[in-house]
Amino acid sequence: MAAELLEIQPRELRFTFELKKQSSCSVQLSNRSDQYVAFKVKTTSPKKYCVRPNIGVIKPNVTSEFTVTMQAQKAAPPDFQCKDKFLVQGVIVPFGTTDEDITSSMFSKENGKYVEEKKLKVALISPPHSPVLLPNNGELKKDPCYDTSLHRDVEQNGIENIPPPQNSTEEVSSFQPAKNIEELKTVKNAEPRPAEAIGNLESAKDAVEPKLLEDFEELKSKLHVMDSKLREAEQMITKLTDERSTAIKEKDLLKHEVKLLRSKNVKRIQVGFPLLYVCTVALICLALGYRIHP
Repeated sequence: MAAELLEIQPRELRFTFELKKQSSCSVQLSNRSDQYVAFKVKTTSPKKYCVRPNIGVIKPNVTSEFTVTMQAQKAAPPDFQCKDKFLVQGVIVPFGTTDEDITSSMFSKENGKYVEEKKLKVALISPPHSPVLLPNNGELKKDPCYDTSLHRDVEQNGIENIPPPQNSTEEVSSFQPAKNIEELKTVKNAEPRPAEAIGNLESAKDAVEPKLLEDFEELKSKLHVMDSKLREAEQMITKLTDERSTAIKEKDLLKHEVKLLRSKNVKRIQVGFPLLYVCTVALICLALGYRIHP
């Protein structure tokens, strides 16, 4: 496909390099076709840069923009030369496609699918009166502490520039998706704070301490209330336990008394015949005897 999908300006990302400071630059993407075009930004150093947004959809004859931010660096690269590269991929998508509909499979070249790819180089610009590179007899002189600090940073953070491959196929495969700025918040927070941020931390600490004290006092009062309620509950449990023990003793006593009463009634029944029964039998016997012997 000979028609150009995206026009990119600029083709070289120029960052003003200062130690322990971020630097950003903007890139414009113009859709020169009459179809929807999705783009995706990749880089050889995804831990070093963040792109916002790193994916998107551009409508026909519309210009979009993304911003590339280079994270704060602790040391300058050798000879102030940066070998990092960016790759912008563009592909035609159906009308009405949104940023949320973009997937990685859209940029796959399988089945002869056309994916436009354009590479962007990175250039570092030294700010005026920068101590990173110092002139020495007409040549650029590196910071004397660079060598040791560079190796130490690589060991701690695992961030290392990826050298460009020899052939174009390997070069494209070496690019990795550029991360959005939200994805790098944890990495940024994990990095050690610079010395100039100590004052800000102390002021934030002073602002937070009164709130912490107030919360501590409130928590302490709540614990005191809970402790008093716990004691009342323990007293109530003890009282109920005593009442239960008393009720059990009274119940056992009543059972014993009922048992005694039942045993007395049985003994009375087993003593002999009732007097009325005896008298009745006697009268019957007398009547029979009188009839037999008048």
